[in-house]
Amino acid sequence: MRSLVFTLVLLTGCGATSGDDGQDHTVLVFAAASLADVFAEVEAAFEAAHPGVDVQVNTAGSATLREQILEGAPADVFAPADPAAMDPVVAAGHTVSAPVELARNTMQIGVPADDPAGVRGLEDLARAELLVGLCTVSVPCGALARQLLANAGVEPAVDTEEPDVGSLRTKLAVGELDVGIVYRTDVIADDRLRGVDIADAANVVATYPIAALRPGVARDFVAFATGPEGRRILVEHGFGTP
Repeated sequence: MRSLVFTLVLLTGCGATSGDDGQDHTVLVFAAASLADVFAEVEAAFEAAHPGVDVQVNTAGSATLREQILEGAPADVFAPADPAAMDPVVAAGHTVSAPVELARNTMQIGVPADDPAGVRGLEDLARAELLVGLCTVSVPCGALARQLLANAGVEPAVDTEEPDVGSLRTKLAVGELDVGIVYRTDVIADDRLRGVDIADAANVVATYPIAALRPGVARDFVAFATGPEGRRILVEHGFGTP
């Protein structure tokens, strides 16, 4: 994740405008950590289609990004993993167009690829002898994980609460944790992880909105990400689309 200090130094005063005037432009996209892999590809495809535009993607927990925007960070596009993270940004008047649905995701139990703990289902998150990780409840992956655990009647024995799903995914991948709940797309993206499915009756769906916070190229990026090419890339990475 690019630090806010870096992006502030780089982009303060550089509002996003249309890139069809022969000038170079930068568009700063604040995106949920679970979008990091797919937005790297969307970024490259958008830049190829819009010469002279440089997309900078800043990923973190949706709540962190929301607070940065509300405190004045110069974001041009916001794509959190939950409409509730978008609502205060809209209410504060930061958007120049109504949010639209970008993608959907579901949750999956994540374990290291060799699964030394032999995890088979949600009930294993209650095993005190295992190292269990969840995202903090303030970000969508944490709130959704707790919702589905409650749906299944499981009280997890949580050892760590991570600030975003990227951090949780990394700790699972390197074997620092035995089990956690991540997005399905995280398991698809990282061959160091193995996924254990969650029954539909307990699982929940994450809905990702996206909105432009500046006119011009920011709106172009939103249109691209939600258009045919953007949706093709999202589907290839395991996301559902409207």
